[in-house]
This record gives sequence, C-alpha cells and structure tokens, in this order.
Amino acid sequence: MSRYAKCRCLILIALAAGAASSPPAPADDDADKSANAPASADFTLSNDQRHALGIVTGHPVAARIPERLDAFGLVLDASALVADVGELTALEASENAVKAEAARLRNLYVNGAGASPKMIEAAQVEETRASAQSQIARVRMHQHWGPVAAMAPAERQRLLAAIGRGELLLLRADLPGRHTLGALPTAAQVDVDGVRAAGRVLGLMRQTDDAQSVGVMIALAGPPMGLGAGARVPVALITAVRSGLLVPRDAVLYDEHGAYVFEQRIDKTSAALAHFARHDVVLLMPHGGGILVTGLDADDDIVVEGAGAVWSLEGTAGRRMADSDDDD
Repeated sequence: MSRYAKCRCLILIALAAGAASSPPAPADDDADKSANAPASADFTLSNDQRHALGIVTGHPVAARIPERLDAFGLVLDASALVADVGELTALEASENAVKAEAARLRNLYVNGAGASPKMIEAAQVEETRASAQSQIARVRMHQHWGPVAAMAPAERQRLLAAIGRGELLLLRADLPGRHTLGALPTAAQVDVDGVRAAGRVLGLMRQTDDAQSVGVMIALAGPPMGLGAGARVPVALITAVRSGLLVPRDAVLYDEHGAYVFEQRIDKTSAALAHFARHDVVLLMPHGGGILVTGLDADDDIVVEGAGAVWSLEGTAGRRMADSDDDD
C-alpha cells in the first residue's frame, strides 16, 4: 500500500470514529422526503473533516432536456424512389386514360353510335386491370416510402427535384430492439465522421428491413461531400422533452435499493458542523456530464464531489460501531 493510501485510510478511520461518536442530527422538516429510504447513518463532519475528504456540495439545476435515442442510419438509394414514383405516376395516368375510354364507349353505346357490348366488356376488363395495377403501385409506394407517399404532389416533386440536384439525401434510421415508437421524434442529428448534421424527420417507415426494427425516414439537406447511397452512419433521434433536476454523474451512487445522493444539512447549533444523509432519487436520463433525476428539490444541498469518500466513511463507521458492540 502506498504512503498516500495509508494516510487516506487513517484519515477515514479517524473520521469514522468521530462520526460514530457524533450526536444525532436534529430533526428536519424535510425528513419525510426519505421516509421510504433504507436505514442509513447520519454523519456529522466538521469543516476541517469535509476539507480533508475533498467534499464539495452544490444545488441541483432544474432542466428540461429532450430525450435522445441512438439509432443506426442507412443512406437510401434515391433511384429506387424515383423509379417507384415514376411507375406510380405512369400507372395512374394509364388508369385515367382507360377509364376515360371506357366512359366514352359506354356513352356511344347508350346513344347507339356504333359501340358494341363486346367493346364495352373489353373496356371494363382493361379498366379493372389498370385500377388493380395502380392500387398495387400505391400500396408498394406507401409501404416502401410511406412519408414521401403521404406528401402532397407539389411537396413530393420539390423533394425529388432537390434529390436530383444532389441537395438532399434520404436516410432510414433504425432503432435496434424496438418495433414501435410511442411518439415520432421531433428532430435528428446525423453523425458524419464526427460532424453532426441536422436532419428533418419525415415520418415512420412502414416496412422493416434486415434489422427487424422500427425505422424513421430522415431528410438530410446539404449533405457532406462524398456521402452517398449505402453509407451507414450513427443517428441521434430527439424526442419529447423531459423535466427534472440535473446533478453531476459523480454525485449519484447506486446499490441494491436504487440510486441515491448524499444530502448535506448544516447543523442548526453550529455552522461549522454538517450532517450527511442518503437521499433517494429516480434516474431519468444521462445528459453530458450529468444525470437528469427526480426526487430532489432545487434548494437541496447535495454532495457533488467526494460522494465516494462519504460512502467509504459510511461503511467504515457502520463496521466500527458493530465491532464495538461485539466487544461489549
């Protein structure tokens, strides 16, 4: 064991002995907030002891943070979209022409202008065939390109024109292990070689791929040079905003009872003394160097640095107290 480790161990043992003999903390109005928490000693430390342990306290910060879902993106082949749109357009035009011809022949037949029943029957067969082909193409379009198929014709044409000029790419973002989404993401960030580009969420894909997961179609305007069909890139999907209190990651500990932080309360009889007790929290989501939680108040004074030292002191104090009882 190094000299530093020995010194630190001695400090912890000494502090534990002082903590074990300290008077209990005075009652506090907030005691009911931890009524369901597991039993935990309430430690009293002086200013010098807190400084020796490197304990720093602070208040949690209220925050509203959008939830982030990590996905895998695939740049789609736009030529397939153009082909499907072209086929659908042609089949719909053909269907309209066949329907117009069938209506013309029926009108001639009613007016006795030379159309025979056989011609009417043949026109009806062609009309049925054209209608079926158009319906198949529409279903395929909605299945493969649902968000684009749902667009108004003018908006769809603008999208195709931008794709044709190389000003826009379409991506499919898959969420592995998920087959549904509670709500459509509001935005997307595409990671291209470490550079994040903003993408526009167009809607959900109606057909799964080899990943067997729910997919989201994203439009990436002004794509980086060289990015093309078939490329796979990380994508972050931004969903609904979640509200809570942001605390540093180092402030949060976890055991069999769940997540918690250490809360500091200044002694009412001496400002030089501070009491430390466990305070349970509910983890919502990580964010940067912190974690969004609930279960705290914005005015709570919690340990933001040195929580591990307080935890070590708690364990040491508990064991010493048990040992002294056994000796008796």
